[in-house]
Amino acid sequence: IRRLLRSRYSRDPLPRSLALLIGNVEAAHFRRRHLDHQPDFNRCWPTGKAGEPESPWHAMFAVLTEHMRHLDPVASVDVHNNSGRNPLYAAVNRIENRTLQLACRFSRTVLHFTEPAGVQSLCFSSFCPSVTLECGQAGREDGTDHTLAYLDQCLHLEELPDRMPPPDALQLCRMTATVTVPKATSFGFHPDTRGMRLVADLDNMNFREMPPGTRLAHVGDNKARGLQVTHHDGRDISEDCFEVRDGTLVTRRPLIPAMLSIDETIIRQDCLCYLMERVDPFAGHPLPGQALDPADDP
Repeated sequence: IRRLLRSRYSRDPLPRSLALLIGNVEAAHFRRRHLDHQPDFNRCWPTGKAGEPESPWHAMFAVLTEHMRHLDPVASVDVHNNSGRNPLYAAVNRIENRTLQLACRFSRTVLHFTEPAGVQSLCFSSFCPSVTLECGQAGREDGTDHTLAYLDQCLHLEELPDRMPPPDALQLCRMTATVTVPKATSFGFHPDTRGMRLVADLDNMNFREMPPGTRLAHVGDNKARGLQVTHHDGRDISEDCFEVRDGTLVTRRPLIPAMLSIDETIIRQDCLCYLMERVDPFAGHPLPGQALDPADDP
């Protein structure tokens, strides 16, 4: 963002107005999602559901939402880094023509999700095309360069076409479940880890289909599953996804993970990863047995 504003726009006017919200600066100073006394700022946006949490943060983001709704933005772009190795991809909360047009300009790999609740993109999707950009790990020049070019393109967009992107411009997948480490389970990645020892380069599996029997962790004599998998309809599907064989936690069926992290703090604060499936954007049904091809992305 600083590079964008320091470019020719340091002397020339912006092509259109820009509202910029910088997230949790205090936590970012410590390379954290949030500090212990704070909630996750990307879980505090209003969803319109009854019984939502009340806190000063929730109240602040509700005010910001109404302010932006009044401004009637042409689009909302939430720029993120990943804690693990992922291809550059876009995430959306609605399968809607203009939203997909906004997303596939960043990457042909587009992830549709409706959970977790309280995220900024889901909130803003109720009044404008809204997208989350997953721009790779912090400090990576390829992610920064690509995001800079995308944002500059957005500033010059006359309009977003109200038609579905062509099939070769869109590889759509749907987030289906969240994988977490239970609070009572000790874990780590170091060879001396006591408890569940996860594979050290686990995030290399992001956006790649893991066949049955893929090794994820050493659990030794502990027969517990070690990982909790919650489908986004609320079901516990842990036993359907993982099993322990000879002291090793492995996949029970083909799985495609996204946002696998090897940052233990982030795993505790948020999750280990999400599971997803490919879908046909024109028919809306899953495409079984087809892995994503991150090599197609920038």
